[in-house]
Amino acid sequence: MNFITRKHVDRRTLLRGAGAIIGLPLLDAMRPALAAPVARARRVSVVYVPNGIVMKDWKLGPDGTYARIMKPLEPFKADVTVLTNLANHAANKAKGGGHAKATGSFLSGAAPKYTAGADVRAGITFDQVAAKQFASQNRVSSLQLGCEDSRMVGNCDTGSSCAYTNTLSWKDAESPLAVETNPRSVFERLFGAVDPSLPADVRARRAMYRRSILDQTRENTLKLTATLGAEDRRKMDEYLTGLREVETRIADAEKNPLIPPIEKPSGIPFDYTDYVRLMFDLQVIAFQADLTRVSTMMLGREGSVRTYPEIGVPDPHHPLTHHRGHPDFIEKVTKINEYHVKLFAAFVEKMKSVKEDEGSLLDNSVLLYGCALSDGNAHSNFDLPLVLAGHAGGIRGGVVHAAEKTPVANLFVAMMNAIGVETDSFADSTGILDLRS
Repeated sequence: MNFITRKHVDRRTLLRGAGAIIGLPLLDAMRPALAAPVARARRVSVVYVPNGIVMKDWKLGPDGTYARIMKPLEPFKADVTVLTNLANHAANKAKGGGHAKATGSFLSGAAPKYTAGADVRAGITFDQVAAKQFASQNRVSSLQLGCEDSRMVGNCDTGSSCAYTNTLSWKDAESPLAVETNPRSVFERLFGAVDPSLPADVRARRAMYRRSILDQTRENTLKLTATLGAEDRRKMDEYLTGLREVETRIADAEKNPLIPPIEKPSGIPFDYTDYVRLMFDLQVIAFQADLTRVSTMMLGREGSVRTYPEIGVPDPHHPLTHHRGHPDFIEKVTKINEYHVKLFAAFVEKMKSVKEDEGSLLDNSVLLYGCALSDGNAHSNFDLPLVLAGHAGGIRGGVVHAAEKTPVANLFVAMMNAIGVETDSFADSTGILDLRS
């Protein structure tokens, strides 16, 4: 228990060291004695999977049971909201490749301009609307993460720019935000202090950060923890332990002697499962320390030809989705879909394990998982395979059956309100999807 005489710690306190800054999780000491409770930070994350889903193994059973692909989420059924009948009408109004149209319009509800040149145009995405509102409260306004090719130029889908297939977030109609694929770069962005005396050379900057930021800030950390109560010391220990684990995994990836068949930047784990989990853990830490409240992550770019030998699928993903009813191809796509959901379920579990106030980090967040295509074989933009995890703003969980072909923007309006971004409309929305009743 904290006494009235306890020392108050400002919510924006940062631990500083030579070339490093660490944000702090929400502590009891950040609540002034006898004062009103500190407002809970609410977070939003979009986790994107490419190339559509095998819908027959995604849909719920008649009794509400989870189908095969969704089975990994069953332990978190009370925290998950299954969504049906949502459509991306903007993609159907656009010209160009089916994949580019889908991703390029998904979070904005704006039909992308058909071009493979530099004159790309779509619309601001809902995550960036939220990021603008929270920008003054966080060190990083938003994260855009990816686990595959991040090129933003060139032709990636029958005359459509790679900017449409390789990212989700648009700052405005003409400014797509490239995804960051290197965990080391994400880590440095979250925790590295800006030192104007350093040269611009990237290698020199990275060399400095090879020293642990926890070691750099050790003295200030010890001074702070000495003033905290037992519960706050537990929270700090949990947070710093997680941070150290992420640091270690990035360093191990940089030293990994295995040589993959393609060149990889330093800091990217060779194993895809490790790679994805590391990127998810970076988001957990960023949310926990309130370094950012907004993130998007692409497990693969739209049109991805990644292979998955670790689950017995050595074939490239995208060609498999054009299966034309071939059962062997459908089975392989189903395995990939199931694997992706399993990785997301681990993210949900981690968010749920981090305690915050009377609940968890998941209780104060909303995580959207899914794809801008339903049937990848047909490039369908209707009845999108989407689920939410979390309870920010009172999201109840369960199943939400929208009216047929309801604009997916109705969901984005509801999600923005759930995290405290009050609005009645966005893009082509026709209302607010009810996630609370």
